[in-house]
Amino acid sequence: MTIKRSAIIGTGSVLPKQRLSNEELAETHHIDTSDSWIVERTGIHYRHIADSDETTGTLATEAARRALKNAGVKAEDVGLIVLATTTPDQTLPATAMTVQAALGINDCVAFDVQAVCSGFLYALSVADSMLRTGTADIAVVIGAETFTRLLNWEDRTTCVLFGDGAGAVVLRRTEEEGKGIQTVKLHADGRYKDLLCSSGGPSSTGTVGTLLMKGREVFRHAVTNLVTVTQEALLSSGFDASQVDWIVPHQANARILDATARKLGVPSERVVMTVDMHANTAAASVPLALDAAVQDGRIKSGDLVVLEAMGGGFTWGAAVIRF
Repeated sequence: MTIKRSAIIGTGSVLPKQRLSNEELAETHHIDTSDSWIVERTGIHYRHIADSDETTGTLATEAARRALKNAGVKAEDVGLIVLATTTPDQTLPATAMTVQAALGINDCVAFDVQAVCSGFLYALSVADSMLRTGTADIAVVIGAETFTRLLNWEDRTTCVLFGDGAGAVVLRRTEEEGKGIQTVKLHADGRYKDLLCSSGGPSSTGTVGTLLMKGREVFRHAVTNLVTVTQEALLSSGFDASQVDWIVPHQANARILDATARKLGVPSERVVMTVDMHANTAAASVPLALDAAVQDGRIKSGDLVVLEAMGGGFTWGAAVIRF
């Protein structure tokens, strides 16, 4: 019996026009910080900030267009759009509907997924499952955020960490031996929701709220959870860390990426790191980093790639993919 899987056949990404260095951030928002302080603790040099005419929907649409172009797929052939975001354009409808309309698709399944920084992996798992069961043959999976609109610019412990952007992949159902998504493992534990959350919401306060984070506790849980779920995903798919060509992690913090790689025994040169150039873009960070590594030729056909992320909630997950 032939196993049906979904394979990534194209990637795309976009960053807002405005790029802000650490020095510019400190000066613009009158924050008591410095480039050396931020770089030492996070590895971040720049972040991109969405202008008033740039929304999660516009960024997601452009990332999807680029992914479709790179895949050689027409928008009309897409049967499924799954968009991961914490910062939708509106409370309703789903921002995936905005993307669908902007792409000129009159009818396909389209919805949003919210799992904060793990959102892209949750969306990827949902789309993979739906393609395997025949809901569609081609899907676009997007991670897109205008996360800076949730920031308290007087809180230097959080506002220096985040940026805006979008990344997307095109999935196609395939029966090609060994190709595609081998496994996705997902987890959540709501007992820790107050360690990384927002101060509001439409049901509780009638406001968007701002980001609240207890960084030290988040760091500790992140390293442990990311190592465990990556090992779980590799074991489930019959591989070990020595066989992985590339790890593409959630771009939260360079120190988290380094610590996770060390515990997995993976050399740093096999970890795709882009956090220095765009900071933490939440659900967009994994597809942004993935597209960067595909476009510059690091990730090639036949490579074994692990995606992993952890977000507020807590949520976390890992995917093993044969390109």
